[in-house]
Amino acid sequence: MFSADLSNHQFLSGMRLTAVSMLAFLTLAACGERTDAPASTPVETVSATNPASDGEASVPAVLTAADLRRVCQAGMAAIHGQEVSAMQVDGIDGQVVNLSWRAPVDGGRRGGQCRVDGDLISWKPLDAPTPEADRWMNQSGDPVTRFVLDGDAITINTTLPDGTTASQTVELAAEHR
Repeated sequence: MFSADLSNHQFLSGMRLTAVSMLAFLTLAACGERTDAPASTPVETVSATNPASDGEASVPAVLTAADLRRVCQAGMAAIHGQEVSAMQVDGIDGQVVNLSWRAPVDGGRRGGQCRVDGDLISWKPLDAPTPEADRWMNQSGDPVTRFVLDGDAITINTTLPDGTTASQTVELAAEHR
């Protein structure tokens, strides 16, 4: 009986030694330098700003109230699958635009808020059915909506969490409110 326990003990000790040896080998292997590609820096991996381009209209540092209305109307229309003309601006509170539109299913009214940061459009529903849903849609897993303003043309570019993209351009005159 003692010899069986000793054999099991020797077997388990050997297994531990093998596991420790493999772990040490993998750790040392992971520490080795790779020569096939240089490591990317955080700036190369993620950049919050798009590089400047001659072929793309630039985004003003701060939008005028009229441009903020236009961008939010176009952005919310694209986000909610509505015509821009269906989006009614109910008011502006600082840099937040309040909008409403006819609900397509029951004919009631839906509402939301929109804000712009650089070329990024963020929005949140008003009167969502749950407090958790009444939040700004700017978290990971939410679609990302960006815009390009070029005179009366506003291009809305949306990237869904699965990586698919959609783009639409609408003409919305600056004097339209």
